[in-house]
Amino acid sequence: MILADILQNVILQKTIGEIEINIENIQFDSRKVEKGSVFVATRGTASDGHQYISMSIEKGAVAIVCEEIPAEIHPDVTYVKVDNSSDALGKMASAWYGFPSSSMILVGVTGTNGKTTIATLLYQLFRQLGHKSGLLSTVCNYVDDVAVEATHTTPDALALNELLKQMVDAGCEYAFMEVSSHSVDQRRIAGLEFDGGVFTNITRDHIDYHLTFENYLKAKKQFFDELSSNAFALTNADDKNGLVMLQNTKAKKYTYSLRSMADFKTRILEHGFEGMMLDMNDKEVNVSFIGKFNASNLSAVFGTAVLLEQDEMEVLRIISSLHSVSGRFETLHAPSGYTAIVDYAHTPDALNNVIGTINQILQGNGRLITVVGCGGNRDKGKRPMMAREAVNGSWKAILTSDNPRFEEPQDILNDMLAGLDVVDKAKSLTIVDRREAIRTACALAQPGDVVLVAGKGHEDYQIIQGVKHHFDDKEIVRECFN
Repeated sequence: MILADILQNVILQKTIGEIEINIENIQFDSRKVEKGSVFVATRGTASDGHQYISMSIEKGAVAIVCEEIPAEIHPDVTYVKVDNSSDALGKMASAWYGFPSSSMILVGVTGTNGKTTIATLLYQLFRQLGHKSGLLSTVCNYVDDVAVEATHTTPDALALNELLKQMVDAGCEYAFMEVSSHSVDQRRIAGLEFDGGVFTNITRDHIDYHLTFENYLKAKKQFFDELSSNAFALTNADDKNGLVMLQNTKAKKYTYSLRSMADFKTRILEHGFEGMMLDMNDKEVNVSFIGKFNASNLSAVFGTAVLLEQDEMEVLRIISSLHSVSGRFETLHAPSGYTAIVDYAHTPDALNNVIGTINQILQGNGRLITVVGCGGNRDKGKRPMMAREAVNGSWKAILTSDNPRFEEPQDILNDMLAGLDVVDKAKSLTIVDRREAIRTACALAQPGDVVLVAGKGHEDYQIIQGVKHHFDDKEIVRECFN
């Protein structure tokens, strides 16, 4: 492909050399550069690609896209200076793969909690409506019915556009994707043409990366700011920042809510551990989901489908048959009479929502035992908050390991315990080994009780000192049942 064609949507500040040259591939990882590559020098959190320009040229790169042209110019190499290399990479990747997002209806879902559930349910819904569809999510990516392992919530720009191209080639009409704050900030989604954006909520998360809540909010909002006038923006009016997302967007604006007037209004009529009866825009529907947060998620799914011009009654019929996403309030029933719930809740707000939902259903007829930990090498500020949420809403809270990564598990637990007073500590246990923590919770449970295992959800691994070990909360729970 000709370099000039790859750069067609990129604003160029300066070029040195010929841009009407043939390019064999695009790389932003210097280790993957080969003869004929264009190397895009991006600035990452761990390293700066500008340091590897010389190495890339030695390996055969014929063109360099960068924010600073190096002092030493190679006569046989083309240099292209841009304002933001990561933004350029996204637009180049889109051009390289033939602008796949413009060949489908692409909807992005962003927010702290609910992204996976909403995107996955939309994918399932549209496939049941008879449309070939794709999914980009934390749990798994799908090209129609073919599963592709997910390594990030939102892949890098090249991998992302390659997946979208596979979807186009497979005949997909729709694609639904989670849009993380990292992917917006790092411009991984630059060059994509979104037909709609959905906002779920925003609470404290990823402060280790964004440094402040304001930066985190700004990253979420930027996604909506960049939607075109041809797209729709659907926001959660129940979140205090929901309407903030719509302030500067050119997209058509819509709301969904459980509490106030909205374009898509949902009310919970009945609820239990087997599901809920909902009123969605004055139409009753029974669903197998539990909790206010899931009623809100389903409201977003319903609203998105209607905005994509699907028949309301057919959408509701299929919503009534959908089931929870792996590791999202996934309910398991023990033969001895207690209930276990495995959930991905890994922020204070998400944990509060899950615990609140369980207690609302229990209404004092049973005890809640919560198993929870916090990830290593991530936001330390939320650790004491997580411990307080677990203890405040539970009969007993068992603090344990999550993914310690490169931290000592006991150090993480000490940070969590710092949020508890003497009375709180009396309601908690600290068990470093997560398997033992889950076993202890199940051993304490009596008929009618609920064991909540929070934090890891769908994950089937635990990262200890940088090494990934197989670990699945649901497997451990089922072992306890037996």
